[in-house]
Amino acid sequence: MIRQSAFGTALSMLVLAGGLTTTSLGHTSTKKLLARQALLSPSSQVASTVTFKTTDLEKSVFDRINRYRISLGLKKLTLNANISKQARIHSQNMARGKVPFSHQGFEKRVNAIPIRYTSAAENVAYNQGYSDPAAEAVSGWIKSPDHLINIKGNYNLTGIGVATNSKGEVYLTQIFIRNR
Repeated sequence: MIRQSAFGTALSMLVLAGGLTTTSLGHTSTKKLLARQALLSPSSQVASTVTFKTTDLEKSVFDRINRYRISLGLKKLTLNANISKQARIHSQNMARGKVPFSHQGFEKRVNAIPIRYTSAAENVAYNQGYSDPAAEAVSGWIKSPDHLINIKGNYNLTGIGVATNSKGEVYLTQIFIRNR
């Protein structure tokens, strides 16, 4: 969606990679990759020169996901620093172009978390040009059936990582874990 503003032309877009789910007995994973999809939204557009405090965006994603889960009668997720560390590393690697925008390395990320788990999942998004990138990502995930499965899943722990780059792109990763 292109919109003219006082700052010139601003390109605003939200891209979601299909939600990824894995079930584990120990650390042997069965993956289900879902098709990548792109969503464009005209709301909350700003010039791409805006900078964000990534920890504030991480907290916003966490709060929004928990509010949504509570509205459905589901239990809140508990934020875990070790899971957030892996989510943050993935977002940073995507923002720096070290890995493509994808779930590449998901099993390695989950196995690096010192938690025994029975299942895990991941949602990723990137956007550019929005005044509230966290709200756009969560809204996009909720509207996407594949991502919504993860949000509503039988998980009890989560971690969120956000990274930005000099192009104004905001990368968001949320990992969901059901520990033993």
